[in-house]
Amino acid sequence: MKLATSETMRAIDAHCIDVVGIPGLKLMESAGAGTVRFIEQRLGPPAGKAITVVCGKGNNGGDGFVIARELRARGAVVETYVAGHRDDVLGDARASLERLGSGVVVELADGRAVGSLAAATMRSDLVVDAVFGTGFSGAPLGLSGTVIGQMNACGRPVLAVDVPSGLNATTGEAAGECVRASWTCTMGLPKRGFYLSPGRELVGEVHVVDIGIPAKAVEAAGVRDNVLTARDAAALLPARPHDANKRTFGTVVVVAGSVGYTGAAALTALSALRAGAGLVVLGAPGSLNDALEAKLTEVITRPLPETAGRALSRDALPAVRALLETADALAIGPGLSRDPETQSLVQSVIEEVRVPCVVDADGINALSIERVKGRSGGAPIVLTPHPGEMARLTGRSAADVQAHRDEIARDVAARSGATVVLKGAGTVTVDPGGELYLNPTGGSGLATAGTGDVLTGVLAALLGQRVPRTTAAALGAFVHGRAGDIAAAGKGSVGMIAGDVVDALPSAFMELERAR
Repeated sequence: MKLATSETMRAIDAHCIDVVGIPGLKLMESAGAGTVRFIEQRLGPPAGKAITVVCGKGNNGGDGFVIARELRARGAVVETYVAGHRDDVLGDARASLERLGSGVVVELADGRAVGSLAAATMRSDLVVDAVFGTGFSGAPLGLSGTVIGQMNACGRPVLAVDVPSGLNATTGEAAGECVRASWTCTMGLPKRGFYLSPGRELVGEVHVVDIGIPAKAVEAAGVRDNVLTARDAAALLPARPHDANKRTFGTVVVVAGSVGYTGAAALTALSALRAGAGLVVLGAPGSLNDALEAKLTEVITRPLPETAGRALSRDALPAVRALLETADALAIGPGLSRDPETQSLVQSVIEEVRVPCVVDADGINALSIERVKGRSGGAPIVLTPHPGEMARLTGRSAADVQAHRDEIARDVAARSGATVVLKGAGTVTVDPGGELYLNPTGGSGLATAGTGDVLTGVLAALLGQRVPRTTAAALGAFVHGRAGDIAAAGKGSVGMIAGDVVDALPSAFMELERAR
């Protein structure tokens, strides 16, 4: 599903009105009517229910006036407020206000009126927030901040219209008071800020209202951001035919591990199996093989030449080549170390690899953007850096990476020719053409050692099942995050570990299979 920012939503609205010829008031009426239908789905028939509608002076307030009118027509007991003077309401919002009728809107212009709002919200079955919309940025000041604070304090369910008031729809930031919604009815497209913190904690359940925006308006606005819903992700799952055998689902080769980091290798290999790979072969330093065989009953292990420091040696290259002769995908990097010989091995493997490949951790640390771009093998590559690894790859600080995640991920994808998965809160997947997928799943429980190795295994398994690389990356991030959510629900976000995420992968895939 496409994601809008404040800027792209303005462009979409302008295209609808100026090019397609849809009147702005018609879009407003559609937004209000669609929101009322959602309210009926959640609360049942509105007749007799007490509902408070709090409107701003712009188009978001105009949506609110439509909602108030439609609810009154259905028999609800509606109290409508405007944050300011009604004479300040202009344009299409003014027309919606006039259709609502005179004498039924309370102006929140003084302390007494705000006290009336407080009483109304506390006796309501539902409070509708239509103060600020998609174009809002900064912090609500004065009366607006007071009104938002009152909606939050009332203890009643709050439905936000388009965007919770006070939330930046693009960044997910809330610089001051922000409505904490039970539900958000957003217009046309979900907004990018809904999937970034703190926005994701403030929007509640998101429902997209169809207001008649044509696909060509979205295309004309150049929308390149996406989010996978559960249904979207389910549709991307690779087929599992009944007459399959283990080779049908791909052979994944994992090149990983060094002394002290057998866990990274094991987590990657196990995750690939849990994500549907038919066969997983793990190549690791020879002296670690016995420990890995004990850890990994279902994985084939291959001892490879190692350095004196028990990391993979440059001499392991012929053996890795041999493993790749029957491979469908490669995962390389977890726990490899930064031994110069190991880095040289990684560089040679990436230069010539001809099967889809996921490069993570010390695999990324061995590479440059130019080396990835200039490889001769031509295989599809997925890079999975965390912000620190991305900082080393680009020569920028980790703080800079975090402040410009989309921009930097798009730049690296374009320059390297690889699909980039920039991990962290709001993991982003970007293909070389600039299409971006913002991952909606996962939480703080994934901030523990080894969860990145789990993601690497999941991505490699999907690549081995012939899922195209950017699709595999976006789908893998979704499933990995959902497995983290499942693990956190059972173990708590404090106590869960990476192995819990591996164990939850089957449940995450089962959920998607049921959603088909």
